[in-house]
Amino acid sequence: MSYAKAKPSALCHIGRWCLPDATSVVEDQQWILTAMTRHGAPLIAMLWRILGNEQDVCDAYQDTFLKLSYCCDGRKPEKLKAYLFRTASNTAISMIRRRMVRDRVHEDIANHANRSGQYIDNAGDLDTQELQRELRSQIARLPDHLRSVVVLRDLGEMPYKEVGKTLGISPRSARVLRCRAIKMLALVMNKSNE
Repeated sequence: MSYAKAKPSALCHIGRWCLPDATSVVEDQQWILTAMTRHGAPLIAMLWRILGNEQDVCDAYQDTFLKLSYCCDGRKPEKLKAYLFRTASNTAISMIRRRMVRDRVHEDIANHANRSGQYIDNAGDLDTQELQRELRSQIARLPDHLRSVVVLRDLGEMPYKEVGKTLGISPRSARVLRCRAIKMLALVMNKSNE
């Protein structure tokens, strides 16, 4: 279904995602609806790659556009696409960091329970989801300049030219930084699997 052919209502449902109807948006905020229409699909794809579950993607998507509506006193940022992707990736990384803290607390509780004689079944911890979670947590631990390149290039599937433009660096620099980040991730992941 195209956006133009959507029935007028409070919300237009596109797949499982809801966009506000153009008539329900205040005139001076119309640019936000345009941004959602233009950049929503690639933003959602990037968030799926970073977060890996629907609820977190929905939350990060919503937070990104809420932050957009309140930035610059409600005015459109100069570099809208860069703002959206940077805000969404930072929101997703923050969610991963909170998840890591929560997982550490759960792990500490499980370790305490094992020491006190209670049995906890750890079978199946090394499945694909665990590996993905570990990789996401290692990406979150990368230095900011390396993490941004990996998030935009590998998870957001942006070409190096777009990554460079978004981060204010050359495409060649983006390639070099990604290479460093991948090497760091490989070393850390190999150590954790030994």
